Amino acid sequence: MPEHLRYTSDHEWARDDSEGVRIGITDYAQDSLGDVVFVQLPTPGRRVSAGESIAEVESTKSVSDIYAPIDGTVTEVNQDLTDAPQRLNEDPYGEGWLCVITPAGDAPLAPLLDADAYRGLIEG
Repeated sequence: MPEHLRYTSDHEWARDDSEGVRIGITDYAQDSLGDVVFVQLPTPGRRVSAGESIAEVESTKSVSDIYAPIDGTVTEVNQDLTDAPQRLNEDPYGEGWLCVITPAGDAPLAPLLDADAYRGLIEG
């Protein structure tokens, strides 16, 4: 579990980088889902609120909503997941990212869990 990322209790990760806040699902989430077979990505330009469902991941076990960890506007999506949804399983913290959100305010990651707090959540 990367220490430099922030996490939600819904098992999304967020990383503040030069394009905005990059979003994905955690290794714990992808492992719980099983083999991912389809990803419905959000539409670029869409305004989102923290806690709002922004994407959907379908696996061999179930269909799960992905929630926005912050308020903002979706500015980029990982189109590679359309043809290769298994990247969520293979590399959830790298090539399996879902989208980039331009935050609506300052310090957008402050309310999210750090790695230690998230580890306590999934191990508790």
